[in-house]
Amino acid sequence: MSRLRTALSAIAASAVMILAVAPVPAPAADPAYKVLVFSKTAGFRHSSIPNGIQAIRDLGAANNFTVDATENGAAFTSANLAQYRAVVFLSTTGDVLDATQQAAFESYVRAGGGYVGVHAASDTEYQWPFYGGLVGGYFHSHPSIQQATVRVEDRAHASSSHLGGDWVRTDEWYNFQANPRSNVHVLARLDEGTYSGGNMGDHPIAWCQAYQGGRSWYTGGGHTEQSFAEPAFRAHLLGGIRYAAGTTRADCRPENGYTSLFNGSNTTGWSQAGPGGFTLADATLTSHGGLGMLWYSAKEFRSYSLKLDWKLAGDDNTGVFIGFPASSDPWSAVNNGYEIQIDATDAADRTTGAVYGFKSADIAARDAALNPPGEWNTYELLVEGERLQLFLNGVKINDFTNTDPVRSLASGHVGIQNHGDGDDASFRNIRVKELSGGGTRTGPITGLGGKCVDVSGGNTADGTKIQLWTCNNTVAQQWTLPGDGTIRALGKCLDVRSGGTANGTVTQLWTCNGTGAQQWAAQSGGALRNPQSGRCLDASGNSSADGTVLHIWDCLNVANQKWTLP
Repeated sequence: MSRLRTALSAIAASAVMILAVAPVPAPAADPAYKVLVFSKTAGFRHSSIPNGIQAIRDLGAANNFTVDATENGAAFTSANLAQYRAVVFLSTTGDVLDATQQAAFESYVRAGGGYVGVHAASDTEYQWPFYGGLVGGYFHSHPSIQQATVRVEDRAHASSSHLGGDWVRTDEWYNFQANPRSNVHVLARLDEGTYSGGNMGDHPIAWCQAYQGGRSWYTGGGHTEQSFAEPAFRAHLLGGIRYAAGTTRADCRPENGYTSLFNGSNTTGWSQAGPGGFTLADATLTSHGGLGMLWYSAKEFRSYSLKLDWKLAGDDNTGVFIGFPASSDPWSAVNNGYEIQIDATDAADRTTGAVYGFKSADIAARDAALNPPGEWNTYELLVEGERLQLFLNGVKINDFTNTDPVRSLASGHVGIQNHGDGDDASFRNIRVKELSGGGTRTGPITGLGGKCVDVSGGNTADGTKIQLWTCNNTVAQQWTLPGDGTIRALGKCLDVRSGGTANGTVTQLWTCNGTGAQQWAAQSGGALRNPQSGRCLDASGNSSADGTVLHIWDCLNVANQKWTLP
């Protein structure tokens, strides 16, 4: 934590725009692993496939993974797939796997396997719903090969952190049957005003997602043979493989509705408190000197989600301050707010993920989600009233509730710290989403055994069973709490069947109707109470097995009545 001094310092106001730089090899710490490249075609065959295979072999030789390449669907058995950390579908087309092979691949992904889709991988297996969800979007059409400008939206992901805001290149630019943005995390989109033949408007072209236990990354590039000789495209592909293989982490949750506080070009709305400051280059703020803090003075925030990308150069120290009042005295952040620490090494309550001096992160979860110095990470600070939930690269690592009467998370400003000479920390893409209705939020609800509250079969019909199921990141497990007492999924409400009040009355999905059967109140111990019945949401039989029915039961403060909300 800083012990800040008073003073204002100037901040550099120039930015450096780059299109792309040469790829940086993956850290030596990457463990050795294997990748399978699959390039079977049952439709159009791309002449660039051999170039792609060789490029991936080259990347593997330089980055500690070995590559097997095949066009034989018989490679898709559970036993064979188990040896690979990721499977690359390299411009596959048409129906390339039979039902048994598809089942083996589904099991592989659900067991934590990684998928990489390149170009025509989206022109593959149109009748296989699992695959359609995994790739994220199906091919629709394409214009002629031409130059276009790619707008890079996420410069923290390993596949795009080396790129500038604009990436100008030549390829065959796919249109997709539907915009995937609501289901995937978009890394880059096409600017349709820079070429002819785009028909989507908002046009994602590269994205990632967590999918049913595994990881998925897709790029629409890679049609031409020349693509695989481009250093920037090869680095793009390497980052996608590393993400799918799990050797680098990223927040690949869908992201919509955020407003930029720092867009990379200037620091309008920000003020520096204390000595030192931040230099601005390549849309990145990098700390120097201190102790000091750059804080967003234009507005204070109440219920909100703050996201920012950060990177340490080595064993460095910085942090994010929240919940402090407006003041030119930086001690206001120290004494009235909270610091969310970023520090490669320190005591548990003052290292990365800690609410400094108040609460350590879940260290095991933090370590599993953390990228090392030299790589970018993404924080989400979700503030609702006096509760702060902290997510690192999409993984929840801390949950803290303020009880200090001197401090308040419920309103205040946000800032980033420049800790001192030798502490080199960088920040990108600072953005915020203010939550309406007292804090609308969406995500999974987890309970006994870490299982998720699930709408059976993803069915939207009234009366569909609500159950526990292994968390799989599908829409059947995405619940919205709009702040009106309801809990919603698939456009309908979590409902007590027939408004029943007896122990054992089952829950179901039902059209939202404003009745007491659809009202739920979160309790301090983690229970969800239905006020109409006075009973709590309960996993029947104290079981965490997939398919366990959720019903209401007397509130007993037991494990099968404790729920973690989004």
